[in-house]
Amino acid sequence: MGSGSILVCENDPRTVALLDGALREDGYRVRVVASRADAEELLAKWTPDLILLDVILLESKTAGWELLAEIRRRSSVPIIMVTKLSRADDRVRGLREGADDFVSVYEPFPIEELLARIEAVLRRTQPGIGALDLIIDDVRKEVRLEDRTVSLSPKEYRLLKLLASSPGRVFPAREILAELWPGSPYATRQDVQKYVYLLRRKIERDSKNPRLVLTSRGFGYRLAV
Repeated sequence: MGSGSILVCENDPRTVALLDGALREDGYRVRVVASRADAEELLAKWTPDLILLDVILLESKTAGWELLAEIRRRSSVPIIMVTKLSRADDRVRGLREGADDFVSVYEPFPIEELLARIEAVLRRTQPGIGALDLIIDDVRKEVRLEDRTVSLSPKEYRLLKLLASSPGRVFPAREILAELWPGSPYATRQDVQKYVYLLRRKIERDSKNPRLVLTSRGFGYRLAV
């Protein structure tokens, strides 16, 4: 069974229904958009664990290529192209422009292959955080830092996982709010500050002089690289 969040960027209703049902049944949290504009608006305030991206979106038959380039300019979130395009030069283009994998769909739809590729990409792209020796095990919901296991609350875990999804990137408070308190009108920047403080107490050697979870004053928070 899978775990984590997946954004499906797909224009075809039949494909959307198939992907949404299969992914949810496999344990993933799923959000769906049909256009580049909706994808960009959503990604400005939320970072999924993986994106499934078709080349054809509502705007045009090439909007997926444009969205791929835009996402790669600002994020390292894993992307799998899922499209009816099957030519070798299309696959090469997708991989060279930043996709982590490329799946050509046909009838019958290769859903089991796609699920296996999703698992493989997530294993490859989320094993740990390089020089920090930080491992986030999303199956067991465990965090290991250097030689110790760190016990985190669900919100602390989600905060760390969000920051670790793109080490070095500054996450503004509004994006953290959307991830930790989705849809809540009551959560505030002070709540974000509180959970950053709580997370630092558990993972920093000296929480008053953090070296892992860093503040970019006036902008947000980032994980050291």
